[in-house]
Amino acid sequence: MNLGIYLSRSSTYWPDHEAVVCGDERWTYRRLEGSTNRLASALLGRGLEPAQAVATFAGNRPQLVETEMALCKAGLLRVPINARLGAAEVAHVLRDAAVRMLFVDAEHAEAALKIVADTGADCTVVDYDDSCDGAVRYSDLLAEGDDRPVAIEVDPEVPAVLNFTSGSTGKLKAAVQTHGNRLANMRKRLMTPDSSLGVGERYLAPGPITHASGMGLLASLSRGSTVAILPHWDTGLFLRTLESERITSTFMVPTMLNLVLDHPEATTTDYSSLRCVRIGGAPVSPQRLRDAVDLFGPVVAQGYGQAETTSGVTVLTPDDVERGIDSDPELLLSCGRAVFDTEVRVVDDEGRPVPAGELGEIVVRGPDCVREYWHEPELSAETFRDGWVHTGDIGRLREDGYLFIVDRKKDMIISGGFNIYCSEVEAALYEHPDVSEVCVVGVPDERWGEAVKAVVVPRPGTGPTEAALIDHCAQRLAGMKKPRSVDFVESLPINRNGKVDRRAVRDSYWSGAERRVH
Repeated sequence: MNLGIYLSRSSTYWPDHEAVVCGDERWTYRRLEGSTNRLASALLGRGLEPAQAVATFAGNRPQLVETEMALCKAGLLRVPINARLGAAEVAHVLRDAAVRMLFVDAEHAEAALKIVADTGADCTVVDYDDSCDGAVRYSDLLAEGDDRPVAIEVDPEVPAVLNFTSGSTGKLKAAVQTHGNRLANMRKRLMTPDSSLGVGERYLAPGPITHASGMGLLASLSRGSTVAILPHWDTGLFLRTLESERITSTFMVPTMLNLVLDHPEATTTDYSSLRCVRIGGAPVSPQRLRDAVDLFGPVVAQGYGQAETTSGVTVLTPDDVERGIDSDPELLLSCGRAVFDTEVRVVDDEGRPVPAGELGEIVVRGPDCVREYWHEPELSAETFRDGWVHTGDIGRLREDGYLFIVDRKKDMIISGGFNIYCSEVEAALYEHPDVSEVCVVGVPDERWGEAVKAVVVPRPGTGPTEAALIDHCAQRLAGMKKPRSVDFVESLPINRNGKVDRRAVRDSYWSGAERRVH
């Protein structure tokens, strides 16, 4: 199999149709097909072999789409690196995945060269912007290839994507998405009830296309849709692009939705082209769903999924949202019903399904679900059992199949669509000499959904300040992981096992909230 054939087919069917739009750049399917063949052949010509790792470390731009599709054609392993990760985290990814080539933009080029030099990695840095001495010019690399079609045959079980995120231990981990998983992802998106893909459809990706916003690229390109990309998140630019590009569908995390709802241009923007506005990355509150429908019309949906499932596993369709507003308000607390060939269960600690309405852990099975973490056998054995992905989320199923998430089993915070693990922030805080004990939790935040809160017991005789501890973390962690606030206490609650009772700390901040996950 080869996933790149779907772009090649679309370029045959609709060569002059717009494939990618970003700012002033407008790429046709003909152009994208030719440049991805050149890049794929150039990579193979440099000695890269199928299944070897190639990473990207850049903000949104058309070249990320170009690179993704070229890697599909060449059968290479794609490693998208979050552009907000710190140097130590990037170095870990390069070492762990044995990355052979790293594509960067001007903003990240010098940092990338230093990281590669410091780690001694056998990794070539390529600069998309041709701006940094010491890096290979992207234009020169493209010139090494040619336009002849490239489609290296790969086994469906071979890894296709490693998307590193913070793990429950604070260490970066990557669910291994195979080529077969990605094909199943594409098929599921084409079969989703609210799918709006095809010639004439225009999808706007407002967030990083290396992550959730870009998960549907292959499906869009396989049907001749146009993918519009925001170079960076800007609320006004997002609204203007919806209108000027006549966007038919888009995806937002709840934080983006909050910013849109508060923006002065929101009420004057023309949304008449929209057919679907999907909210994901974290559950959205019922009131925000109502507000979204008031603004965009009856086109709002939300879904639930994880990196371990490659794509969404449930969807609350626009019709479901409308029914929730009109006659079944509980539906607005649901993340929907299972999509296409996905199976969803709620199970007890022994893995046995519980009756409808009872709480348990959410487990998922399907052809898009991954089977292992990269180089993490123990964590893999814990998460992937008997063909099921154990999500770590606690929920319940209604009699009619709607899934409700009520809490998280793992100590994870979702802030602005990013996963943040408490233990990682705690580890950084424990490095401060004035910290005796600390518990990090997610607390309600109207803008971010959840915000990182550190509850700290200072060492006797010391007087750490909130600003000092936040700055301390900012020097050690990616910006979205640092605490947004710090509370100081004399002691932390202890459970029966003599450990800090994180749930008791967390619950004190969530009392009165509609639910314990935003």
